[in-house]
Amino acid sequence: MTPLIPLAAEPQSAEVTDWAARLGWVGVLLLFIALVYWLMRQGWTWRARLQADVPELPAAPDEPGPARLGMSGRYHGSTTAGQWLDRIVAHGLGTRSRAELTLTDAGLVVTRPGARDFFVPADKLRGARLDKGIAGKVLAEGGLLVVTWEHGDTLIDSGFRSDRAAEHTAWVEAIDSITTENTTTEGAAR
Repeated sequence: MTPLIPLAAEPQSAEVTDWAARLGWVGVLLLFIALVYWLMRQGWTWRARLQADVPELPAAPDEPGPARLGMSGRYHGSTTAGQWLDRIVAHGLGTRSRAELTLTDAGLVVTRPGARDFFVPADKLRGARLDKGIAGKVLAEGGLLVVTWEHGDTLIDSGFRSDRAAEHTAWVEAIDSITTENTTTEGAAR
């Protein structure tokens, strides 16, 4: 007669971890991550070389005049106007950072701790609008202040987000009034 209860299998020892194989896989993973980082860095420097024709950014005047508006927030990047994914990296314009904006009659002063400051003269401002994205950063509809300005032969869009998003509308109105004043003054001078 065959027993209904199967006999217990002989005890087996636990499988030993193969540390050499595990360390090999960890090494391969770290090399892969380093390769991806290196390729991203090469892409960034390649883009900067392609944009070498972008002229040096103007410095803010010593006395820009009284402030019309001030804002603290974040600078999200600059792109070719109308091309929200064509990031400009030349002269530090591709570096995201905190930013302090000051709008005066002389222009727009952008102070960025940890990154290069820049200045947009009033006669180079072309307008402002509320948008939802720039340079790969997407926010809620109207959550981004985009300032369009001329630099050399290029129209540039620069994206800012205030710590208080309700300020964006006042900035659009103020920059548009400056561009209207400049257009009227230039037309009268001709």
